[in-house]
Amino acid sequence: MNAAEEAFPVREATAADVDAVVDTFTTAFFHDPVWGPVFPDAERRAEQAAPMWRVYTTAALRHRWLLVTPDVEAAAVWIPAGEEELTAREAAELDGLLERAAGPAVAHEIHAIGKQFEAARPTEPHFYLTILGTHDRHRGKGLGMRLLAAGLERVDALGAPVYLESTNPANLERYASVGFTPHGRITTASGQVVTTMWRPAR
Repeated sequence: MNAAEEAFPVREATAADVDAVVDTFTTAFFHDPVWGPVFPDAERRAEQAAPMWRVYTTAALRHRWLLVTPDVEAAAVWIPAGEEELTAREAAELDGLLERAAGPAVAHEIHAIGKQFEAARPTEPHFYLTILGTHDRHRGKGLGMRLLAAGLERVDALGAPVYLESTNPANLERYASVGFTPHGRITTASGQVVTTMWRPAR
C-alpha cells in the first residue's frame, strides 16, 4: 500500500452508510447518459431516482462487497461470482417503487434496461461491478479510480475476472487503463449505447 492509499483507506459499507451511499449514487448518475434521461423530469429526477439506488444499495450489503471511501465520497457495488444482484422479491419491490415514484412508463423502461443487462452478462463466473459513482461534490479528485483500484486488488487476490456495463462513454478510457477491454454493446430502447467490458482474472 502506498502513502496515498494509507492516507485515504477504503472500507466496507454498513447499514449506517445507506443514506450516504444513496445520496452519492443519486448525484453521481444525475447526468449519466442512460440513468439521467430515463427520469425525464429533471426537477424531480433526484427524488424519483433515489428509491432505485436505495434498493440496489440495501441489497448489496448482504454480499459485503459494497466498498466506500471513508466518508462515502465514492461508492462501488460488487457482486461476487454466483450471487444475485437482486432477489426476485427485491426486483418486484424495485418495480413497484419506481412506478409509484416516477410512473409506469419510467418503471417499464428501467425494467427493460435491466433485462437487457441481464441477458448480456457472460456465463463464465465473474465478479460484477454493477455501480461505481463519486458524489458530485467530490468529482475530479481521483476518488472513484482509487476505489476501483482497491476493489480490483481484492478481486485479483481471489483470481477472478470482472465484468461491468459502462453507461457513460467518458469512462471507457478509465476502465481500459486498469485492464478492461470492450466485451459487447447494448442499445437501449431510447437509443443510448452501453459498452460492456471484461477484465480477465489475474
